[in-house]
Amino acid sequence: MPEAGTLASLIARSARSEGVVSTRDYVLPLDEVARGSPFGEQRSAFAGHSVVLSVRDMAKAAAALIDLDGTARRILLCPPGWEAAKLAPAAELIGADALAFDEEDPQTALAVEVRHPVRLPLRAGAAASPTLETEWVLPTSGTIGPPKLAVHTLRTLMGAIAPAPLQQWATFYDIRRYGGLQILLRALAGRGSLRLSGVDEEIESFLARCGASGVTHVSGTPTHWRMALFSGAASRIDPEYVRLSGEIADDALLARLAAAYPRAQIEHAYASTEAGVAFEVGDGRAGFPSAWLGGEGPIALKIVEGSLRVRTPRRALRLLGADAPALVDEDDFLDTGDLIETRDGRCHFIGRRGGIINVGGAKVHPEEVEAVLNALGPVRASRVFARSNPITGAIVVAEIVLNDPVARHETLAREILAAAQQRLAPHMAPAQIRFVAELPMTAAGKLRRDR
Repeated sequence: MPEAGTLASLIARSARSEGVVSTRDYVLPLDEVARGSPFGEQRSAFAGHSVVLSVRDMAKAAAALIDLDGTARRILLCPPGWEAAKLAPAAELIGADALAFDEEDPQTALAVEVRHPVRLPLRAGAAASPTLETEWVLPTSGTIGPPKLAVHTLRTLMGAIAPAPLQQWATFYDIRRYGGLQILLRALAGRGSLRLSGVDEEIESFLARCGASGVTHVSGTPTHWRMALFSGAASRIDPEYVRLSGEIADDALLARLAAAYPRAQIEHAYASTEAGVAFEVGDGRAGFPSAWLGGEGPIALKIVEGSLRVRTPRRALRLLGADAPALVDEDDFLDTGDLIETRDGRCHFIGRRGGIINVGGAKVHPEEVEAVLNALGPVRASRVFARSNPITGAIVVAEIVLNDPVARHETLAREILAAAQQRLAPHMAPAQIRFVAELPMTAAGKLRRDR
């Protein structure tokens, strides 16, 4: 792991000459950050403050993070589109007294003593004097329930990042989320560039820009990758490395990625905002070897009551809030809430503890059903959820996006249901199948798990 320091010192150590962080609309030349600031002469006004960072464009967000790290006491990374109902209480939790905002979308409701816009290109400003280990406050990206606020420092965030040769990165993630922030840090620790999507940019446009700029390393959630593979623009990139995280990576998707990008190393990482990056799997199979359980190293895994527990120095320091639960138990293990089934020497993720569907007293994990459906030839992607039923309490419903949108739905519905019934226990098979044009996503790039 590189010495943490600050983001600015990380860039300086990389000795880069042409690296950039860019979106469709803005470019941040990394060799200029030592001489300029997105706040201009106002950069020193943020020293020692708890700052709410709320901008739309990710290149602007990256510029502000580089400028504020080591100077601000805390930074709250606000995902785009956060409404006041989420932003105001989060700002109160961090003790916000400063706002770095976007002139295109100013947050005027926050009452703070320091308020300055984030602008690109960079402007001349007095050199910063980093003296603090800034706390980075990230909202969790769970698909159920309100987000929690996890506190990291650059030291915990950099825990999984090793020195690397020249790499040209792109990510489908937003860098205000843990998964995207990890890729920003990998890019800044290396000598290459990072391509990010623009505000409301279509995936076809983003992939075309990535291909034109010679991107070699790309990351996203499994949902992001399914969208990319079937966007019609997947061939615009030819990566050396493909990374998945944030959701369960099933065998069908891993096989499709290997076929689409035969020269790429494909890895799926187990990571979360609370746990950090726990491990990476690169053998082309879903799940991870059961031999990884146990151990006394700095990172240890175990299963308790079916749930994966992780002990790692990469985890968040704490959750904010007077009523926030403790992150770890007395043995320093974090309960991830991800349920594991061990078979044939392999640990398979089967879903989240809070996402179980109860069908007449029998448990159904939506992700297990989706994995079966996604492996069927006609199916591009699927989403499984519960619908209330007066007899069983709930039934299993599946929304499916087809590879062939003009296929005969009546025939395919019968075929898919029959195939699912052969592979699943009776209570797990969908009682209803709907064909849809697309599946709903969260802002973090995951399938929406609410109705």
